[in-house]
Amino acid sequence: MLDEFVWGKVCRVSPEAPVPVVEVQSESHYPGGAANVARNLKPFCQSVYIFGLIGRDFAGDCLARLLESEGILTGCLVRQKNLSTIVKTRIIALHQQIVRVDRENKAFSATDRTISKQVIKMLKQLLPSLDGIIFEDYGKGFLDQELKDQLCHMASRRGMIIAADPNSRNPLDWTGATVIKPNRSEVFDFVGVPSPPVNTFNPVEDRQLLRACEKLQARWKLPQLLITLGEQGMLLIQPGSPPYHIPAHSKEVFDVSGAGDTTIAMYTLALCANAAPKEAAEISNHAAGIVVGKLGTATLTIEELRRSFE
Repeated sequence: MLDEFVWGKVCRVSPEAPVPVVEVQSESHYPGGAANVARNLKPFCQSVYIFGLIGRDFAGDCLARLLESEGILTGCLVRQKNLSTIVKTRIIALHQQIVRVDRENKAFSATDRTISKQVIKMLKQLLPSLDGIIFEDYGKGFLDQELKDQLCHMASRRGMIIAADPNSRNPLDWTGATVIKPNRSEVFDFVGVPSPPVNTFNPVEDRQLLRACEKLQARWKLPQLLITLGEQGMLLIQPGSPPYHIPAHSKEVFDVSGAGDTTIAMYTLALCANAAPKEAAEISNHAAGIVVGKLGTATLTIEELRRSFE
């Protein structure tokens, strides 16, 4: 999807309704959704391939150009004639998001099997050169169970790292993944339990969350489960080990959009570089702390990550 930012200043309250009037000063575009995960990886990787579905429209062209300008390989993007590329427009004034406008094609509900075959064929050719795969699921219809299972099976046979940022609106079976990264409410959604209010500042003492995590791990036989908890940081769950809590590392929070993309990107990258899961969690937590301190769909540099550890 394409992230569009409209930057401006509030000059007055509208006479038509009790809402601010934003005087536009500039506009900018960034790769969003799964494309933002690729963008977060690129400063740390020699090659990043992006798979996905976009329309043959202005937004699709803009998204492809942006990715190519950052050195991300777009040969595996599939373009579809009758599909509108998803665009999320955020209007920002006084360092705050005033409103977000989403444009997406609700008519698209399931991946065409010819597209699935195309994706599987492309991945098969690339497999020997890959270290890992990230499934970034925004629940928009491109990723279904059959496509996930086939890609996962191909990757696991080669012993690759398989990470997933799942979406509870698209309840896939994530058996075969090395790690999945839901947030707290998504964990409860996946096990079919209403999300209870947070009643402790220490996630290790959140018994309801830990029970839900146990159910999820047992269901999908997950070696690693990384839960993002906003201002509480992250919780790493591994079978046979006590839960590992990583407190949030952000000094200032300007914009949380895209922070989850940074987390899954850096966690997976660290695992591919032979980091232990706890090390990978610490690295991704530092990375997320950097990007939430920036406005817009932000990424980070190697130097920024090094400095945060100093």
